This record gives sequence, structure tokens and C-alpha cells, in this order.
Amino acid sequence: MNCGANDVEHASATDAHDACYDHLQASHKSLERNPSNPYKDQNSLAEESDRLYDKTNSASNPLRSEDDCLLHLQKDASAVKCKDVSSTNCDPHQSLVLEIEEPSSTSEYINHNGNIARHRMHNDAGDGKDGANVIPITLKFVDVTYSVSISKRQWSRKTSSPCRGAMEKKEILHSVTGYVLPGELLALMGPSGSGKTSLINLLSGRKSADKAGAITYNDVPYSSALKRRMGFVMQDDILHSHLTVLETLQYAALLRLPGSLSKADKLCRAMEVISLLGLESCKDTIIGEPFLHGISGGERKRVSVGCEILTDPSLLFLDEPTSGLDSTIALRIVQILHGFSKAGRSVVTTIHQPSSRLFYMFDKLILLSEGRIVYFGEAHAAMDYFSSIQLRPLIGMNPADFLLDLANGNLADMSLPVELECKVSYAKNDTFNLSSQFQIEAKEYITHTYAKTLQPIERNRLLTLCIPSKHKDGISRKRKWGSSWWLQFQYLCMRSFKAQRHEILSWLRTVQVLASALIVGSLWLHSSASTYEQLADQIGLLFFMSSFWTFFPLFQAIVTFPSEKAILAKERASDMYRLSAYLIARTVSDVVLDLCLPTLFLFIVYFMASLQQSAATFLLTFLTIFLTTITAQALGSTIGAAMMDVKKAIVLGAVTLLAFMLAGGFFVQHLPRFIAWVRYVSINFYSFMLFVKVQYGKEQKYNCQKPSGCESIAASPALHNVPLGGGAPEAMILIAMAVGYHFLAYIFLRHMKLNL
Repeated sequence: MNCGANDVEHASATDAHDACYDHLQASHKSLERNPSNPYKDQNSLAEESDRLYDKTNSASNPLRSEDDCLLHLQKDASAVKCKDVSSTNCDPHQSLVLEIEEPSSTSEYINHNGNIARHRMHNDAGDGKDGANVIPITLKFVDVTYSVSISKRQWSRKTSSPCRGAMEKKEILHSVTGYVLPGELLALMGPSGSGKTSLINLLSGRKSADKAGAITYNDVPYSSALKRRMGFVMQDDILHSHLTVLETLQYAALLRLPGSLSKADKLCRAMEVISLLGLESCKDTIIGEPFLHGISGGERKRVSVGCEILTDPSLLFLDEPTSGLDSTIALRIVQILHGFSKAGRSVVTTIHQPSSRLFYMFDKLILLSEGRIVYFGEAHAAMDYFSSIQLRPLIGMNPADFLLDLANGNLADMSLPVELECKVSYAKNDTFNLSSQFQIEAKEYITHTYAKTLQPIERNRLLTLCIPSKHKDGISRKRKWGSSWWLQFQYLCMRSFKAQRHEILSWLRTVQVLASALIVGSLWLHSSASTYEQLADQIGLLFFMSSFWTFFPLFQAIVTFPSEKAILAKERASDMYRLSAYLIARTVSDVVLDLCLPTLFLFIVYFMASLQQSAATFLLTFLTIFLTTITAQALGSTIGAAMMDVKKAIVLGAVTLLAFMLAGGFFVQHLPRFIAWVRYVSINFYSFMLFVKVQYGKEQKYNCQKPSGCESIAASPALHNVPLGGGAPEAMILIAMAVGYHFLAYIFLRHMKLNL
């Protein structure tokens, strides 16, 4: 490689550190073979690390010269391309900047059969202005600390039971530093409770409270513009249980892929992902849930991964993607992630205990122990690093098992450094007596050794990384919505209809409404309004219809948002659609489904009870049930959105419905002043008035068998002071209440916490 004056290929200070780091790792690998290795113990390794750190930060550092950098890099067959920094906004003390290769429009993946499979990547011009664009993202995190507030339980002497005490801070992560470059797959490993999930949630921007330290994306802090450039696969598979695999991926494609693609292209992309993930055999099977048979756990996990990779995110996060899967399925998923990263994406995943084959597919590794890093670097060099500090397995072990034992402070079946040997007591059977105190000391030793040796090198490499200005500018531009508001409404309406029809129109609900209608029709069979007693009975029927169709849809809608909280939070966190489109689509689809059962109920009860045999009266009665249903549904949605907890929402709904029913004008005519206002916000009050006004007219007569002649039905005390005639004001009030309740539900959902 020639570095003439007109050449555009140069070596950077970052590359010099890379070469030095590679040299240091190579020396680790030769420990066993070369007794004269200068880094044969952890002290000399620390000295070399300090020497490198001082040299790379010294103005007289020989590695800062171009020729010396090239001399180092010429030893490596995979020399990197560099370019002149004159066109970038990098640190003036840095002379050169690493050029990150743009993601290709076509990438190679390892498919479910282990073969190479090509498929298109939706990458445009590269200026970052269009939502379909993929911009390489370098993720950096420096001294990240995270803590949570917990209540300290205290024992109450009065009640002889535990009670909540003062709040105290508990640190989950302690000064975690690292980075991942485009084209790399970073694994976060550690025992349970080490902070893996907390770290990945912080890196993905899903948690921000009680955090200290810097997390940047191409040297830009997190903003909402990054939502649609990142993907996040949660540990729990949050999917619509009644949708098929094909429907799940199709709706994700329609809602999330850029608007520059046609609908046919989006659906084709969904099929490509199904083929890539090996889901062809189950694409028409529903997702399922614990008590609803569907696809297997491994297939469900692949669907979750597919929902994220179909958008080609620049940065992909995964939380325990292989947990609960067999080794074959886990290998398929990691192969897909490895291929995805090699297409120029940055991939970060937590993983608990991978097999040896999985372990060596990771590019970088962070090993956590009680929230502290005990190793960060190349995954394949981890064993050599610990070997260099005299921690070697004495028996054949999976590298992941060995590393997890180290993170737990369990040093059984390992060679020990001198510093730890003196703290170990041997039992008669020559096995370690590894007490809790020794495990604590072992973890402290490993953490402290990393801080003295590798951490300065990695921190220096991180600080010297420089990002091209075009990538900084591009990542700050918010990507466009994948679809217009109207298309989002259509897709969400269809998805909601398909996902909810099995529950709303289930045979159990149908039998419930059918049985109720038959019972009511039998009790009021061939009723009439000829006498006062008969009129009073018929008024009772009308109030029951008002109450029943307030109660039934309210408690059906009250669980809507609490039950979909996880899905809604997940999809909103990725900016999948506008909240207003979701709310209106969900309302419309529910209304369409909810009207099926009231229609069935009305057809049975109306004719069995011999209500007014008039087409106009029947249609107006149906309209009254419709208004009652949508208003009650809106109230139920509002209560559910406010509580976001099924139990709390049901309690609040029951109390509210009881107040509305008692103040509805049937049981109590004269309310005390301090509580009289409840009547005017009661759905039952306006619904009951509408039912009465629809059934009876001002000129209608009854009690004609009396010697004094017929009486006007309008003056009957059986009407409970309901004025006959009209009905438009009550209908408008119910419509206004429905709109108002939905608006309140929108406000509550808008302020819902998205932390999962």
C-alpha cells in the first residue's frame, strides 16, 4: 500500500491502536507455547497496557506518524481503508478518520438450512433524507451507571407485619463502557441479575431515568428520530395470538416499511423474511398463546425477530433471543443475526449461556458481573485474555460456561493466580472450599484486573473513533412514517378486526347474549301498555335494555387497553403508527363487532315482548341501542386506559356503572342536591329517556277500560317523569359523551409509560 501525496488511503491513529491491540492479543495466544513471552503474567500485561495508553496519548507517539501506522498495518492482510479527514468535522488533533463502508443493497444471510441466501435490502441513495435509508450506526457508551429506587421493608411492632420503609437507591450498573461498530455482533453475557437486560434497555433508549453516563449513536445523543432506525426484540414474544405468522409479518411490513415501496413490494418483503427464517411450513398457523394451540416457541421467537429485521434497522437489539430454545433453533437465529450484522448493521444481544458454536459467532463480548464489566473485547480473544492472567480451565469446558463461572466467582476446576491461591483453603478431598467471601474476592480481583489491563486500551480506542459528518447529520433526521394516516387506519382496522373477532364473537359470548335474550323475552312475553300495571312492566323492560347494553360493552371494552398494553408499548416505542390512527381503528373495529350481538338480542326481545310493531320504531330502538353501546364502550376504554390494570379497571367500572344505573331515573326520582349532578353524566339516564320516547308518543292513550275513559300515557306516573316527544337532545348528548370519552382515552394513552 503506497501513501503518496495524492493517495486517498491512509492509516489513522485508531488503526494504530487496533494494530497494537491485535499484537497484544496475539501475545496472549502464545502464552502456552512461548515461556519467554513478555506478558506471561498479569503484572507485565498491565505494564504493557499502561505503556500503550501513555504512548497513544503522547504527542511524540511514533504510532501517530503515517509511515509507522502503515508499517503496523502491512503485517495484517485485512488492512482497512482510510480517507483524508479534510472534509469531515473530526477532532483537529486527529489527522485521519476511519471510513465506514455503506451497507450494500444486497446482503448474504445464512438461511434456516445453513446455506447462503441472498435477499434485497431496502437502501436508497444514502443521504439520510428518506425513511427507507439505512445509515451505519456506531454505538458508544461511556461510564454508564444505572440505579433503581427500592423500598426498604421494615417490621412494624404495632401490626407485627412487614411495612414499607424509606426508599433507597440500588445500583444495577457501574461505569459500563464499550462500543459496537457497523458490521459487528456484540454479545452481553453474565449470570442472572448481572444487569444485561438493564444495559440493553438503556442502550436502546427504552430506559432513561436514574441513568448517568453518555450513550451516543454516531456521536449523537438519543432522540425520537432514532426510533425507526432501531429494532428491538424483547425477551418475551409479544404478538397477537389470533393472527397467523403471515398476517403478523404482513401487517408489520405494511405499517413499518417506507412509503416509497408499493403495497405489493411490502408484502413481497414479508414473504422474503418468512423464507429467510424458515417459516414457510407454519405461515398459515396462528401465533397462539398458553391456552391456545399455535406455533412452537422457536417459531414464535423467529417471528419476533422477523418483525424487526424486515425493516432493515441500522441498529438491532435483542434480549435473550435464544432462551428456551434448543441448540439447533438457537444456532439458526444467531446465524441470521450474524449475517444481518455483516450487511453493515450493528447488532447487540444479551445471551445467557450459548453453546461453543454460538459463542464463536460473536464479534465482540461484554462479560458482566454484578453490574460491572470483567471483560470487553473480541469474543474469540476472551479465553486468551483470562489465560494471560493465570485463569485457565483445568478440564475441557465450553467457553461460555468458563466465563459465567468467572463472573460468578466460581473458580473450581481452574488454575489460579498467586494472588488468589493464598486465599483458598483445600478440603481433604482436594476440592475447593469456595466460600461466599472467596467468591466476592475472586470477582473483585477479576474486575480490578480488567480495569488495569484491557479497559484503558478499549477506552482509548473508543475515544479515538471518529464518525463521518454525513452519518451524524443523517441520523438526526427523523424518518418518515411508513404509511399515511389513512392507510395506517385501514391496516390497523383490518388487523384489529381479525385479531378480536374470535374473542368478541366467541361461542361463549354468543350463547350468553342468546340465553339472556330468550330469558328476557320469556319474562316479558307479549307485553302491552293497556293498563298501568302492564305499562310499568314494559317500562321496566326498557330500563333493563338500557342497563344491559351499558353493562355488557363497558366491561368488554374495559380490558381492551390493559390486555394490549405490552403490544401497544412495544409498537409505539418503534414508531410503528400514529396513536390516533390506532385508537380510531380499534374503536371502529370493535363497534362493528359489538353491534352483531345487540342486533341478535334486539331481534329476539323486541318481537317476543311485542313492543311497538312499527318499522320506524324498530329502527329507532336499534339506533338507541347503538348509541348506548358505543358510549358505554367509550367509557370502558377510558377507564381501561386510565388504569392500565384489569383488576383496578373492573373495580372502578363497577362503581361507576352502579352510580350511573341508580341515578338513571328509574329507581330514584328526586336526588339530593349534592349528588344530583351524577344523573346528568349518566349514560343510563339519557339512554332510558330515549327508549321511552321512541316507544311512546304524546297522543298515545291507555287505561281505556275505565268508566272515565282513556288516559294520556304522557301523564302516567309509570313513565318516571320522562317527557315524551323529541329525543334529538338525548341522542346528541350520547354522541358527545362517546367522543369525549374517546378523547380522554387518547390523552391517557398518550401519557402511558412505554417502559417494558
